Amino acid sequence: MNQIVHTPNPVLLVGGGACNPAQLALALTQYSIVVAADGGAARVMAAGHMPEAVYGDMDSLAPELQADLAPGVLRHIAEQDSTDFDKALRHIESPLIVGFGFLGARLDHQLAAMTVLVRRADRRCVLLGDDDIVFLAPPQLSLDLPVGTRFSLFPFRQVTGRSAGLRWPIEGLAFGPDTQIGTSNETIGPVELAFDQPGMLVILSIEVADQVLMQLAAARGWPRARE
Repeated sequence: MNQIVHTPNPVLLVGGGACNPAQLALALTQYSIVVAADGGAARVMAAGHMPEAVYGDMDSLAPELQADLAPGVLRHIAEQDSTDFDKALRHIESPLIVGFGFLGARLDHQLAAMTVLVRRADRRCVLLGDDDIVFLAPPQLSLDLPVGTRFSLFPFRQVTGRSAGLRWPIEGLAFGPDTQIGTSNETIGPVELAFDQPGMLVILSIEVADQVLMQLAAARGWPRARE
């Protein structure tokens, strides 16, 4: 069985997809615990850091780099039914996981990562890209963002909710990926959100990432679903 990274501190999770080098370099100075998903380990090591753990099927991490990892860091998961992001996320227990290298470049990879956010609803994870951040909305969330901030909601399953502080309130709407979506809303004051079940993704500008990470860490999460 692969060992779980269990910590009361936030975790930086690095993947092998498109990633802003400057953003990642800054993040590596801000988080004491770094985990990589397969080829993301090459990025972490190139920046002079040793990851706490590397999860994946190791098809994207060169053998010589695997050999350079500290003992016990490599956590090979051979199954092919899940992505490396899923493999890593389900082996991290932390109040907040911040993911780099999972958004941008390939749309199919982004959609796969967003699906994992919904599937692993009990893991509080925020994915950061060049322009946007995305995370699964918890049962209740308070965000104090500047008035006029772009605030997009995209449902990955049928979900209903309530809101305050959005120009177009969401109460009474039956959201679904093939029916009602909530993109391109905007804030008119402090935002309060509540949802009946996991399934709603929140998409915001990278410019408000610091505020979101701080406030999201304090929110109550979804319970773990039976598998």
